[in-house]
Amino acid sequence: MKIGLVQINPVIGDFTNNCEKIRSWAEKARQAGCELVIFPELVISGYPPQDLLERDSFVVAQDKAIEEMVADLPELDVLFGCFEKRQGDKGKKLYNSAVVARKGKIVFRAKKQLLPSYDVFDETRYFEPGSASELYRVNGHTFGVTICEDVWSDEVHDYDTEPVKNIIEQAQNEGHDLDGLINISASPFQQGKEETRKAIFTKVCRKYSQPFLYCNQIGGQDSLLFDGRSLVMDKSGEVVAQALGFVEDMVVVDSATWKGEMHGAPRIAELDAVYQGLVMGVRDYVKKCHFSSAVLGLSGGIDSALTAAVAVDALGAENVLGVALPSPYSSQDSLDDARQLAENLGCKFEVLPIAELFSTFNTTLAHLFTDLAEDLTEQNLQARIRGNLLMALSNKFGHLLLTTGNKSEMAVGYCTLYGDMSGGLAVIADVPKQLVYELSVYVNRNKEIIPQRIITKPPSAELKPDQTDQDDLPPYDILDKIVELYLEDGQGVEQIVAQGFDHDIVVDIVRRIRINEYKRKQAPMGLKVTSKAFGFGRRYPNVQNFQG
Repeated sequence: MKIGLVQINPVIGDFTNNCEKIRSWAEKARQAGCELVIFPELVISGYPPQDLLERDSFVVAQDKAIEEMVADLPELDVLFGCFEKRQGDKGKKLYNSAVVARKGKIVFRAKKQLLPSYDVFDETRYFEPGSASELYRVNGHTFGVTICEDVWSDEVHDYDTEPVKNIIEQAQNEGHDLDGLINISASPFQQGKEETRKAIFTKVCRKYSQPFLYCNQIGGQDSLLFDGRSLVMDKSGEVVAQALGFVEDMVVVDSATWKGEMHGAPRIAELDAVYQGLVMGVRDYVKKCHFSSAVLGLSGGIDSALTAAVAVDALGAENVLGVALPSPYSSQDSLDDARQLAENLGCKFEVLPIAELFSTFNTTLAHLFTDLAEDLTEQNLQARIRGNLLMALSNKFGHLLLTTGNKSEMAVGYCTLYGDMSGGLAVIADVPKQLVYELSVYVNRNKEIIPQRIITKPPSAELKPDQTDQDDLPPYDILDKIVELYLEDGQGVEQIVAQGFDHDIVVDIVRRIRINEYKRKQAPMGLKVTSKAFGFGRRYPNVQNFQG
């Protein structure tokens, strides 16, 4: 039997278009000779719908869309994810389900049993855990169906049930030989996660001697990036079919031989994956929010250069405006580098000097600042002038303003509220500085896009004479590692110091992370590429004084 796995890019709440995509791809699967086609988790509504699930009108609209779609599907089994209403007064009102449509009717249901409530997941807020489902049978074949987290029970040890084990035991008790395990997912991308997934899937295949079919969502949804990379493994854990990453795709596998289509490589280099994810995230956020173009400040530095490269690859050079906003402290080299970058990218470029505006601000404030030395106030004024001008361009021309700060800066508050933090999307806010350098070299892998001087010169905000980032921060390789250990690994000060880092530096960085929480709460949404990003999935109080 031929089976199709289709990863699509849904828009949350756009039931009509999501269902039309399913109909269209199901027809392609039928034409390819498939008797079963599989779609991702919650594909009708898009994932994660969050508090829209609490609106009765949202539930009614999804049910109507499913009813109309099921009546119009082609002649094959169509397995897809949706939420379903649950009966009863106690407990949550919905299930996260996988259903199969056949000849105008729903003929099979499986309910998600393990509901993650960590990091970016909050499923126990909306869903009731399901109990074990029946086995799914189609044309003489029998499958066990699971939903995303249901196959992660060995990885996350907070669960007291093992859905896959229960399926195997159920098949044995009923005297059935399984033909394979199906898992539909909406599993977000982060660095290193693909290896973790495949290790888990391989373990499942080998432990239960079963082929494994995994269908994952793609697309950017707010800060989350879904990479797809749907796949099929044989019972030994070898990948026999592989979809592309970060794009809509279908792969077909034959259950008679467990051989299939290999559209994507079994392994994708992490730099490739991160860059593709950022490009997809920008494209989807801009277009799903009904923008068509973007504007950003080009300082001549590496952060804005990388952000501009991502934006051009996402939106096309004709839809990106780069603006240099030189101050009295900006070097000619930086302006030249910004101009050269724009020429290399082919995007639009403008120069708006801010010296006169800066002088006017200083004159206006002079009688209040008499006898006070210049400090961060004057530096921040320059950033805020730039932010106002960029927002004016955004308002006037309908561009989405992209901010360019990286994760290292966001961590320690090396950024200005209502200045360089102004904007609608923070493209590299979860990209540490060292990774910014690696991605910039990656951008230049075929030809020089980012001028070499941007990559090699010492980073500087250029808000005072002869300034460099390292006037105020430790070297970025040290800063990034401490931030990673503290933020992603959850280690405390003493644990980090025990690994050989200077005690005073660690204490200072942790202090800065703590006292700048209020800034990050006011920052634009950032695209998530690491295991723990600032923003969605990290919930820390602004007011707290724990220093460990």
